Amino acid sequence: MLKFLLVVILIAVAVYLTVRVIQRRGIASPPRRPQAPPRVVGPDDDPDFLRDLDRRRKHPEEPE
Repeated sequence: MLKFLLVVILIAVAVYLTVRVIQRRGIASPPRRPQAPPRVVGPDDDPDFLRDLDRRRKHPEEPE
């Protein structure tokens, strides 16, 4: 019984080490998801833009 348990432990260690080596080399690495393109950030967070937009909305007849 002791020999059987020792063989099972040795096989488990061998499988574990094999998996670790494969993961480090990148052979069985999962495919990476493509990076999403960066989002375009609008000027709606610019205080000057918002101030000018508010001014134009309140007084549309004024020239720029």
